[in-house]
Amino acid sequence: MLGIELTPEHDVHRLVDLGVRAEAAGYDAVYSTCHYNNRDPWALLSQLATATESVRLGPGVANPYETHPVTLASRVATLDEFSGGRAIFGIGPGDPSTLRNLGLSDERGLRPVLEAFETARKLWTGERVDHEGTFVASEAGLNYEPPQGADIPVHVGGEGPHMCRMAAKHADGLLFNGSHPADLAWAREQVDDGLADRPGSRGEFDLIAYAAVSIAEDEAAAREAARPPVAFIAGGAARPVLDRHGIDPEAASAIGDRVSAGEFSAAFERVTPTMIDAFCMAGSPETVRERAAAVAEHADGLVVGSPLGPDLEAAVDLTADAVADRF
Repeated sequence: MLGIELTPEHDVHRLVDLGVRAEAAGYDAVYSTCHYNNRDPWALLSQLATATESVRLGPGVANPYETHPVTLASRVATLDEFSGGRAIFGIGPGDPSTLRNLGLSDERGLRPVLEAFETARKLWTGERVDHEGTFVASEAGLNYEPPQGADIPVHVGGEGPHMCRMAAKHADGLLFNGSHPADLAWAREQVDDGLADRPGSRGEFDLIAYAAVSIAEDEAAAREAARPPVAFIAGGAARPVLDRHGIDPEAASAIGDRVSAGEFSAAFERVTPTMIDAFCMAGSPETVRERAAAVAEHADGLVVGSPLGPDLEAAVDLTADAVADRF
């Protein structure tokens, strides 16, 4: 599977055009990031449902704290209906840097994610739900049934060991936030542990590398364009991930503090070459091709994400040409 992430920091009309371009270039899925400080992802996804014909569509990823899980389930079901059965439910613990602004950083965890998508599956088959756990629902139900019903794929976004194992046991895929083969090799170990406890009735499971990509014919320009997403990733990375790549935790924390404060230029300036190598496939088409090949040794699929490159339109095509033969 080859997917692409579109970030609603750009005008929605431009993003719809990029989604159409991605479908023509051969991508299988289009995800929209979900951050309160960008444009609304569901508005973008609904426009993409109208403008495209075959690509799967979904949030990449929604979290169960900003929006009640029952409401999230209904939004995904609506997208599935509107797109003719092409929805994917991307759900995860959310970005700590932006959730901190909303007083929700302490709410992040595994259990809310699991309870949210298990509840969604019940709702999609017409069940009414009573739930009292990380959220409360009383006789909640949908007044319609999405085309795919319980077959809407659930892709969990996460990178911690427990989230990886939980996804492998209960979900349809893991969107692992990683661009480096060392991180994907580690993720594969966690997934294999979770798959050992996976019920046979759950069907196949995909480990998908959700990778930041910055591609251009000019290697230096591609690496420079990688600074913004790398700042967000480094600022929210767990200590074991930083240690794996030899990144100073204090340097990463300083970047995260500036992101939370909205001091983006200061955050981007603190990104180091080591951070770019660890958290982004950045460079020429040949460089990105080599990085994708290394990741493909461990992953079943790839979602290429922000920034894609200094020229978004060109990057959509360049990336497809560079990685499609691997995924």
